[in-house]
Amino acid sequence: METKLNHFDKKGNAVMVDVSGKMPASRTAVAKGVIRVNDMVMRAIMEGTVKKGDVLGVARVAGIMGVKQTSSLIPMCHPLMIQKCSVDFEIDERELSITAVCTVKTEGQTGVEMEALTGVSITLLTIYDMCKALDKSMEIGSVHLVEKIGGKSGHYVNPKQ
Repeated sequence: METKLNHFDKKGNAVMVDVSGKMPASRTAVAKGVIRVNDMVMRAIMEGTVKKGDVLGVARVAGIMGVKQTSSLIPMCHPLMIQKCSVDFEIDERELSITAVCTVKTEGQTGVEMEALTGVSITLLTIYDMCKALDKSMEIGSVHLVEKIGGKSGHYVNPKQ
């Protein structure tokens, strides 16, 4: 089965997809990503002693702001009216990892996968920025779409979960 990329016209020029004929639908996307830190960084985050402030609180706000700016960052994304956005954390002190989970919802003509992925990425980058004075070797990875609901392609759950 060949998949047609719809961000290109017949001549191969980049275009924004025309969603004008689509009916609005409820759409949700969830994305995750992980930052791996050392013991000193984990302790500083958990004890609230990072000099730049509340790392997870600031990272949460940054992720939400990133969601709202996705169409400014990703050239072919449509500006969307975001109706819900949350950023949550799964902290594994033993594994020295922090997983960010971003959930985005809207009622519209196009999905919010890119918004959720952008939210996770900005969240993790903010954690790195706030803690880089303690350790520059932190690793960000495993950014991926977990699930999307709504739209023409229906419900998708990432099988790699």
